[in-house]
Amino acid sequence: MKDKNLPNDYNALSLEELTNKANKMIEDLEKLNDLESSMEKYQNLLKLNNIIEKKFQKDVRDINEKTKENIMKIISKKNVNRIK
Repeated sequence: MKDKNLPNDYNALSLEELTNKANKMIEDLEKLNDLESSMEKYQNLLKLNNIIEKKFQKDVRDINEKTKENIMKIISKKNVNRIK
């Protein structure tokens, strides 16, 4: 699903902010009676969900990478201490 129809500022928002926007969209959808506008808003919610998933996956990759780097630093320090 393409997320190009959503505002570009979504990329600058945090996961928490995006989640709050999604929750607001859900609340708005629950209040609607018009099926036509509901479909469009639901499609936008799906696109926003896709953006949230991508941002979450990127954050998980970043955390994993930082964790690996920290582990490697600890291991290298232990190896240096063993040599001394």
